[in-house]
Amino acid sequence: MLLAPSCLLLTVFFALPMGVMIGMSFLDSRSLTPTFGNYERFFVDGLSLAGFARTAVMSALVAIAVTLLGYPVAYFLARSRSRWRTLVFALALTPELAGVVLRTYGWLIILEDRGFINDVLIHVGLIAAPLPLSKSLFAVVVGLTHVVLPFGILSLMTSIQGIDVNLERAAQMLGASRASVMRHIVLPLSVPGIVSSLLISFTMAASAYATPALLGGARFKVLATMISEQVLFYIDWPFASVMAIALLAMMLTASLAGLGFEARLKKRRSQREGNGK
Repeated sequence: MLLAPSCLLLTVFFALPMGVMIGMSFLDSRSLTPTFGNYERFFVDGLSLAGFARTAVMSALVAIAVTLLGYPVAYFLARSRSRWRTLVFALALTPELAGVVLRTYGWLIILEDRGFINDVLIHVGLIAAPLPLSKSLFAVVVGLTHVVLPFGILSLMTSIQGIDVNLERAAQMLGASRASVMRHIVLPLSVPGIVSSLLISFTMAASAYATPALLGGARFKVLATMISEQVLFYIDWPFASVMAIALLAMMLTASLAGLGFEARLKKRRSQREGNGK
């Protein structure tokens, strides 16, 4: 009985919409008769597969960038007792108070042909013509990294805070350098946080719509923008359902791969500890 409300919520808000979407993906767009044609079209259509590959590459780059940029900030927030800690924490998380569209427009102004970066470079004489910074994979990765970065920092910070600081102090007292402590103690023990940061960043980037649509332009199509086109412009809900299932499969595969890697790492560590005894 205690699980009944949770089961009801999962059924209404997850299982039912997923069932409707999966069922719709097997319907013909015009006659609404059962067919596998939509899945065949997805794998035969070069544009769909290109959008799938573009989404995977974009999401992987964002996940790596967020984790690399967020780790030093998260370590500082987790370990520092400096008076600047509050300011850094506010600077890291305050951007989330602004909407995604607002922040994306900010990057559009900075990266466009007559934007801040190109104007400065032309003014100082480093370039003669504007660099193609906007309407590209680079622009989308930069914008999404800014959007997702606070979530990566929080995930990493939580993991680093869970590491016993006495391990670092003991290693330093025994003569280990700061870099050696980071390499042999902090980084290995913070792998769960790194995996969480990668997974959160990947899934958020893969499902993002506004930033790829604004910074990528009309020619940079990822699955989220292609699904929107199929629904709004072509009124092809069955094929949009196939694309949505492909996007969901991509995120589930990435999540299972990350969780499997973390489980293997824990098993290997427990085996080493067992052999040490």
